[in-house]
Amino acid sequence: MLFKFLIASFLLSGFAFLAYSQNSTSETDSVILKGLKQYPRKNTLPVRRPVLFPETVVLNAESSLDLKVNYWRNLTSFGLNINQAAFSENWGAGGVNSLSLGGQFSYKTDYNKEDKNLASELILQYGTLNNKGQLARKTIDRIFLDNKVALKLSKSWYFFGSLNFESQFDLGFSFSKDFQGNEKRTLLSKFMAPGYLTQSFGFEYKPVKHFFVRIGTGTARQTFVLDKDLYLTNPKNFGVVPGKTFRNELAFQLVGSYDKDIAKNLNLKSRYSVFANYETLSRIDNRLDLTLTASVNRLINVSLAGIILYDDDMASKIQASQTMAFGLVYKLAN
Repeated sequence: MLFKFLIASFLLSGFAFLAYSQNSTSETDSVILKGLKQYPRKNTLPVRRPVLFPETVVLNAESSLDLKVNYWRNLTSFGLNINQAAFSENWGAGGVNSLSLGGQFSYKTDYNKEDKNLASELILQYGTLNNKGQLARKTIDRIFLDNKVALKLSKSWYFFGSLNFESQFDLGFSFSKDFQGNEKRTLLSKFMAPGYLTQSFGFEYKPVKHFFVRIGTGTARQTFVLDKDLYLTNPKNFGVVPGKTFRNELAFQLVGSYDKDIAKNLNLKSRYSVFANYETLSRIDNRLDLTLTASVNRLINVSLAGIILYDDDMASKIQASQTMAFGLVYKLAN
C-alpha cells in the first residue's frame, strides 16, 4: 500500500509541475510578445517645423522683366493659282491649249486699346489667261487699300474716319472680231484710269469682331482718269469729263462687312457698299463682293468668288463676274 501511495503522489506531483510549467511558459511568452511590435510606432522620428523668414522684394521699374502688351493683330497671306490644259492635234473631243496664272497678297491689321480702334486692309490680286490662238486676257486685277480709325462711343457704336483707295495693275480690254475674223481688242481701263480715293466719316456699328456696318454721312470721292484719251475707246470715261483727269463727288456711303468661318475649314467673306452722290440720288452705286473659301489643308484651298456691281459711270446695266480657283495659300498670323 505504501508503495502504491508513493507512486500516486509522484504522478500527481509530475502533473502539477507540468501544469505549472505550461502556465509560466505561456505567461512568459505573453510578456515577450507584448514587448514586440510588428509595425513602427507613429511619429517615431522627430519632425522639426521649418522656420520661414519672408522678405519683401521691390521690383525696379527698370528691372529685367520687360513685359509688354501687344494690342495689334496681324494676318498676312500669299496665294498662287495655276490652271493648265494641253491637247494633241488629233484630240477627238476638241479643246484648246491654255494656261492660267493667278496670284494674290493680302495684309490685315487691327489695333484695339481701351476706346481706340485702328484697322487697315490691303488686297492685291492679278490673274491672266492664255488660250492658244487668242490674245491674253485678264481674269482678275485689283488694288484695294482701306484704312479706318475709330473712337468707341458705347458697347457697339464707334465714331470713325476712313480713307480708301482702289485701282488696277494692268490694261483692261474688251475683245471682238473684225470682218476677216481676226481678234481685236479695245482699251477700256488701265492703272489710275480709273483710280478712286474715298474719304469718309460717320458712325460704325460693330457688335462682334466679324461684322460691322459703317454709315458715312460725310463722304467725298475723287475719281482719277489720268489717260485723257481714254474716252475715245470708253465713252463713259468713268464719269470724268473728257479732257479732264479728275472728278470730285460728295455723297452718302454705307459699307457692311462680314468675315467668319461658317463651318470647319470653310470661310465666308463679304463686303457690300452703297455710294449715293447727293447730286444724283437717282443713280446709286452698289457693289457686292462674296468669297467662299474651303481649306483642304494648311497650304491648299479652293475658293469661289463673285462680284455684282452697278455703277452708271461704267455701264448702264448690272455687271457681274465669277471666278473659282484651286491653289496654294500660305498664312502668317500673330
